[in-house]
Order: sequence, then C-alpha cells, then structure tokens
Amino acid sequence: MLRIVAPLAARRLVRRGVHLLLGGVILLPYVLLVIGFVQLFTEPGTPYVPAAVLAAVTFVIGTVPPFLPAMRALEITATRGLLDVDLPDPAADPPWESRLFGAGWYVLHLLSGGVAVTAILFAAPTSVLLVVRGLGADDGGDMAGLSLLDGVTGGWAVLLGLALVVATAYLVAGLGALLAWFAPLLLGPSPAELRLAMEAQAQEFAERNRLARELHDSVGHALTVTTLQAAAARRVLDSDPEFARRALLAVEEAGRAAMEDLDHVLGVLRAGGAAPDSGASPQRTLADLPRLIDDTRTTGMDLEATVDGDLAAVPPALSREAYRIVQEGLTNAARHAAHVPVRLRVAATAEGLDIDVSNPLPDGAAAGGASGRANGGRGLRGMRERVRLLRGELSAQAADGVWRVRVHLPGRAGEGR
Repeated sequence: MLRIVAPLAARRLVRRGVHLLLGGVILLPYVLLVIGFVQLFTEPGTPYVPAAVLAAVTFVIGTVPPFLPAMRALEITATRGLLDVDLPDPAADPPWESRLFGAGWYVLHLLSGGVAVTAILFAAPTSVLLVVRGLGADDGGDMAGLSLLDGVTGGWAVLLGLALVVATAYLVAGLGALLAWFAPLLLGPSPAELRLAMEAQAQEFAERNRLARELHDSVGHALTVTTLQAAAARRVLDSDPEFARRALLAVEEAGRAAMEDLDHVLGVLRAGGAAPDSGASPQRTLADLPRLIDDTRTTGMDLEATVDGDLAAVPPALSREAYRIVQEGLTNAARHAAHVPVRLRVAATAEGLDIDVSNPLPDGAAAGGASGRANGGRGLRGMRERVRLLRGELSAQAADGVWRVRVHLPGRAGEGR
C-alpha cells in the first residue's frame, strides 16, 4: 500500500510538478509559433517565399538554445533541485556529443511538460465541475461540451472528480519519475566528456608527480650538501676556520637555492598547475650546470666533470629535465660515496644528450649498497620517470666495483616546449 501511495508524497510531487510546469511554459511559445505558421500558410493569398524564409529563420532560432552550454547548465541545475537527481557539474565547453544529449533532454523535458500541463488544464476544471455537480450545487447541465460526462451525477460525479485528480497526480509523478530516470543518461557526462575528464585528471596527476620530483631533487640535493658541509665544518672548525667559513657559505647558498626552487613550485601550485607570471624563479637548466658542479665540489667530493657539446642548443624541456637528472645523480653519489672520486660526463650531440655518472663503490658496499640504490629510493625512481617521459634510456648498475648511471635522451624530446 505504501508503495502505491509513495509517488504522491507531497514534497516530491510538488517539486516534480514545478519542473514539468517549467517545461510546459517553455513549450508554449513553440506551440504558438507552430499554430501561427500553420494559419499563415493556410491563409489564402499568403506570399509563400517570404513566409518560408521567416519560418526557416524562426526554426533555426528556436533550435539553437538546446545546444548552448548555458541552457544545459540551467537544465542540470533545475534537475538537481527539482528532481533530486545527483548530476556532476557541467563542463564550461562540453563536446558536441554532450550537447546533442542535452538537446535530447530539452525536447523530452518540453514534451513531458506539455503533456502534464495539458492534463492539469483539463483535469482541474473538470474535476471541480464534477464535484460541484455531485454535491448538487448545479443543475447537471452541459460540461463545456463533454457530453460523455453529462449523465454523471450524484456520488459517482464526486468519485469521478476525485479519481481524475488522483489520476492527474499519478501522471505528474510518473512523468517526473521518467525524467529522473533519463536525466543521468542525457545530462550526465557523455563518453567524450568522460574521456576529456580522464585526460585532464591524468595531466593533473602527471603535474603532481613532476612537482614531487622537483621538490625531491632540489630539496634532497640541498639537504645532502648542507649535511656534508655542516659535518665538515664541525670537524675543522678549530683547525681550519677558513674552510669552515667556506663550508657555511656553501650551506647558505644551498639553502637559498632550495628556497628559490620551493618558491617556484609553490607558485605553480597557487597558479593551479600553470606557470606563474611572476614572483617565482625560473626552473634550472643545463646553463646552471657549472654552479651545480661547484656546489657539489664544496662538499669535499672529488668530482671530475667533463662537458662536451653546446648545451645552450639543447631544447628547453630537455635541458630542464637533464639538469635534474645530473643533480640527482650527484646527490646519490654524495650520499652513498662521499669520500671516493666521482666522474661526471655530459655530452650534447646531434643524436641527443648523454649523461654518465660513476663512482667506485666503498668497501663492503658492492652488494648491499648497490642493490639498495638499484632497487629502492625515490631519487632513482624519479630519474627513471624523467627518462621515460622523454623517451630516453637509463642504465643504473654496479659492475667491477663501480656504480654507474648512464642516461641517453634523444634530441627530439621536448622539442619546442
């Protein structure tokens, strides 16, 4: 019994009735235009060519609104509020597939509203007249031309009037339920819109990963340099104050560089993932490689660096990622092999960019330390991600007591970005 009367719940029925009423009101101008043009074309002496042009223009104007994103947004808002359908926020510029579905919903809404309004306009006065007649308040005369109901009087007239009201309420509830069922299909995200949303989400995740790599490489390098310099300064503070002073200066410069990189990343986050217009430092490139080499040497690392080729000719995106790869390679070497010689070679050729970082493994680290660096650590994973995005090749392994990282980045990677 409850399931039978549930559609007539007052709040839901009224809200769905209002939604259908809106559709009927929007349909009314279309109906009046159709009636007007039918009368125009059936009128003798009508100039058909101008009338046809006017009809065509009117048709175009009338069919444009359903395809507008603003109309789709209004329909979604109305459907959420009046039909209690959970729909996602509409896209600012939905694909045409979504617009076609939205136009289909617009037509369905107007037709359903037209049926509901017609039923209400018929049922309301007819039921009132029937109830009035049944209660003996009139003489049972003609009911606006409805001859079938002329003989209905007394209690049957009252029952029929009430039944007509209930039937209209069920019709409104049924049409509202029909619209609520179709709403997710026609106003929800279309396959094309879902694909665009997934692509945008993938780009957002990729940008988050890129920012995470930036922070890890920059801050990790700064902390490594700071730790090594601070430890060296502490050991020689009394015996070699000048070296301690240089070490503290290196700590200061490393911290300042890390703050600049952090400020850049925070600027990107505040700008919603886009590069900020101002107030943040630019990303570092291979042009900053000499400074990176000098800062690394100040940690006490025995670094032999070789740079071949014109690094200024390297494409910007490739240059930025290559700088971070070199930085992470040197940071790993400083962490795991701070007191052994490290060799760095960066070569720019016509085929691309080659990076080679190698260092002898300390005693006892040939197995455990090398394995740890090869299989774990965010630094090496970050390098692999950068190389994979640039469609390059990376090799990181220990052989004959030497840990070696080799990277080749093709010259076309990042071209023009």
